[in-house]
Amino acid sequence: MQDICFKHNFNLFFTMKRGIFLLLAIVSVAGIIAISGITNSVFGQSGTLNGHEYVDLGLPSGTKWATCNVGASNPREYGDYFAWGETKPRSSYSEDNYMFFSDPAVLPASADAATANWGSGWRMPTKAEFEELKDKCTWTWLSNGYKVVGPNGNGIFLPAAGRRYDSELDYAGSYGLYWSSSLRTDYTGSAWDLDFCSDDYGMSRYYRGYGCTVRPVCVSQN
Repeated sequence: MQDICFKHNFNLFFTMKRGIFLLLAIVSVAGIIAISGITNSVFGQSGTLNGHEYVDLGLPSGTKWATCNVGASNPREYGDYFAWGETKPRSSYSEDNYMFFSDPAVLPASADAATANWGSGWRMPTKAEFEELKDKCTWTWLSNGYKVVGPNGNGIFLPAAGRRYDSELDYAGSYGLYWSSSLRTDYTGSAWDLDFCSDDYGMSRYYRGYGCTVRPVCVSQN
């Protein structure tokens, strides 16, 4: 009797173990399919320029948005941080080491981090282009950033990369701060940026010396 019970329990354990293994396998495959589906449908590539991908979101202006931040190799990486008007990342950001003192209404190519790092045909978005992205797209907060889907169903992901001040990275995973190329002309110590957290997103003015991320737009498609 004990042997039969032991065999029965062993078989039951083996069956349950096999069932759990199969369930885990199914969940894993489903997860891979889901991730693949998100990658294909949300970050659908429309083309490349200088080795960097862009997506046509079906926006009225025809603006094509990059799939990654400058300095990133995939949509979820934060990438590099730049002070407004500077084209190289630094280890520390403050009033003392800020280097761009001109006040153009829109950054020229020589002071545009997207153009300087990705080449001709790429530039930082203007305030108006960010406002179009905000007003014409559907925004959905994921665990650490926004999925932004355009009128044609294509989309991009904007990670909540935070900002750098002094040598610290603040608010990563909770807030996104993306430079535009547009100066706040009524207060030239700041420039316009796209600001977001889990329950809000919009344009804000931000001190130019902070290190923020850059998501380029493509203005010359192959």
